Formats: sequence, structure tokens, C-alpha cells
Amino acid sequence: MTDEQQPDLRWAPLPPKPSNRGRIWLIVGIVIAVLAIVGVLLFLFLPRGAAPEPVASPTASATPSASPTPTQTAEPTEPPVQTEAPPVVDPSVEAFRTQVAPRLQDAATGLDLVANATGQDAVSIVDQLQFDLQSLADTPAPSSIRTQWDDGLSSYSQQLTDLRSALSAGSSTTAALDGARTALKNLDDLVGR
Repeated sequence: MTDEQQPDLRWAPLPPKPSNRGRIWLIVGIVIAVLAIVGVLLFLFLPRGAAPEPVASPTASATPSASPTPTQTAEPTEPPVQTEAPPVVDPSVEAFRTQVAPRLQDAATGLDLVANATGQDAVSIVDQLQFDLQSLADTPAPSSIRTQWDDGLSSYSQQLTDLRSALSAGSSTTAALDGARTALKNLDDLVGR
């Protein structure tokens, strides 16, 4: 057969695994440090006021007793807190104008941007205008112009909805844009801007 010699196989011990003790102690040290920091922060920022005293409450027993037991009534230590909102002060038209003028000016600028934008950019501008419209609606109007203001906001909202629909459909936006500008102009005229 063949005269070649086959090497002898000998078993040698495997080299020892490197020690992970250093890594383990590092992880344990980091965990202890984090826990210490959390403990210090809790100590510093949690209120340490006096704990409320427990109030005795009567308990009902399942079996009737022969002798009546006096029931304890807890007396309130503080008067109940009123949770009603303070009455809304009717602002003057001048003060109202000062509050809404920046939003109205932004709306005019936004409509100009919509006229020059196309596609999704124009739709996102109209979405922002609708968000700003909600801020205008949340501002309390003076009672002298409240009805006209609410009607004007409703008209402007409808015009913005029509404009967004026209933009989404890819149709002509000229009429919807003109309608939105007219409704915005009516709001401007109402507050005297």
C-alpha cells in the first residue's frame, strides 16, 4: 500500500478560558453606582412633608351586636375646595384684536404660500392653517362680535376644507383659494385689522 506515515494524533489540553471577573465586577460596580444615583435623586426630589393622619372610619360588622356601638364621624379639617372655573372676562375688541392679529397675519401668509405651492406641500400648509384656525376658535371673542366671529370662523373653516379637497384631488384651486382669502378678509375687517 502506501509507505507514507500517518501523523499520530495526540490529545492536548485546551487552553484555559480568559477570566471574566474584571467584566463582572465592572458591571456590578456600574449597577451599584446607578442605584446610588437614583437613591440620591429620590431623596432630594420627593416631598418629605408630614404624612396625612389616618382618619378612623366606621366599619360594618357582619353579625348584629346586642349593644349599640357609637359611630365615629370624621370632621373635616379644611373647607371643601371650589372647583368651578373663574368667570371668563369679556375682552375688549382692541384686546381681542391684539390676541388674534398674529394668527390672522399668519393665515394670510399661509394662503400666499399655498398659491405658490403644489401637491403635498400645499396640503400640509392648509393642514397648518386649519390647526391655527382651531387656536383662533379657542380664543374667547368679545360678546359684541361673538356671533359674527363664530360665523366668520365657520365660513373660513369651510373654505379651508374646500381648498384642501381641491388640492388633494389635483383640481383647480383658484376658486377655493379666493373663497378662503375672502373669508379671512371678513375676519380681518370684523376685528378692525
